[in-house]
Amino acid sequence: MNMDAEKYYEARFVFDEGRTKVWKAINEYLQAFVPKNASVLDIGCGYADFINGIKATEKYAVDLNSNMQKFIEDKSIKFTAQSVLDELPVENERLDVVFASNLFEHFDDLELDKLVKNILIKLKPNGRLILVQPNIYYAYREYWDDYTHKKAFSHVSLTDFLVSHNFDIVHSKKQFLPFSLKSRLPKSYLLTKFYLMSPIKPMGKQMLVIAQKK
Repeated sequence: MNMDAEKYYEARFVFDEGRTKVWKAINEYLQAFVPKNASVLDIGCGYADFINGIKATEKYAVDLNSNMQKFIEDKSIKFTAQSVLDELPVENERLDVVFASNLFEHFDDLELDKLVKNILIKLKPNGRLILVQPNIYYAYREYWDDYTHKKAFSHVSLTDFLVSHNFDIVHSKKQFLPFSLKSRLPKSYLLTKFYLMSPIKPMGKQMLVIAQKK
């Protein structure tokens, strides 16, 4: 177990049972971009909200905190406790989709370059990278409250970054979700479903960017 990762979860990322309801709606939205026969990797999987709920033939999860394995509900999901900056535990060009939520902002420029190269090697041609993370354009007040944040991305800079690293952008929402599950909004499946469909996004400070490997 990585003790720094464990302490971070205790301080900043405490488990909330209501997250299951919220992520059920999020996964239903994202499923349109994930073929049900896909091979999918969730990097920095945290409480495994995405990888537990998304439908796919082959599912992998990676997190620095080994404690996160106990949140893996489907035992066919292959979990590995490691840094995402190390070689990812799948064959090259094996994956249709790589997913990350609130991850890229925790790395500096050199680390991000290494991470993206790790992802590209594992994605099939035309494979997709799905990113959900804070948008500094809207979350400038809260962004640096997380003491592990190293990089600030807006919806503009993130898409430019991905294009410069051999991706095409296929879908983007600059306001996708509230900043965190600690928001004042109740944790409800139906409310989240409505929120995702609505053109009006109160407290919408997380973005969604979906990119495709060239």
